[in-house]
Amino acid sequence: MDEHTRDPGVAPPLGNPTGWHAAGEGDGGEGDGGEGDGGEGAAADGDPAPDTRIAGGHWEHATLRRATEHGVRLFNAGAYHESHDCFEDEWYNYGSGTAESAFLHGMVQVAAGAYKRVDFESDDGMRSLFETALEYLRGLPDDFYGVDLDEVRETLRAALDDPTAVDKWAIPIDGTRPEAYPADYEYAERLDDGH
Repeated sequence: MDEHTRDPGVAPPLGNPTGWHAAGEGDGGEGDGGEGDGGEGAAADGDPAPDTRIAGGHWEHATLRRATEHGVRLFNAGAYHESHDCFEDEWYNYGSGTAESAFLHGMVQVAAGAYKRVDFESDDGMRSLFETALEYLRGLPDDFYGVDLDEVRETLRAALDDPTAVDKWAIPIDGTRPEAYPADYEYAERLDDGH
């Protein structure tokens, strides 16, 4: 694990995706769920969340999971530009040739493609970005940091033939299709303010 991508406050997943390591297990077995709300990892009153290592495990790259949660929820709410920013900002933490870099780069392309279709009515632009996304997402585990990449790849391929396949599409994470909370927009705004 890279120290710069560690954040013990990121909540554990609802399942056992690639990237999660249950306490005491090297290959990541079932965690006990801990806080398990899939949220930012902070209590509702703003107090820091407990260290998820105590709650039953840790993320290989917790900041990747945090960015992914925000990015997916924003995407599902139709905030494609903000979703793109969440994935892109985290992508800079990884060198080329890593699975994490490929995943994040692919998700940047997914959000940008949806943005092209919805905001610019450019199906050709969407197709180009989705083709690139498929290249980056090829060979990655189907449940990468909780994202159902099998469905993502299937939907992208369908959209190459029929762009309406992405209309109102919500990306699954931890088996659900959550929409954005105010905290997700605040996270994206902090990223924007930081640049």
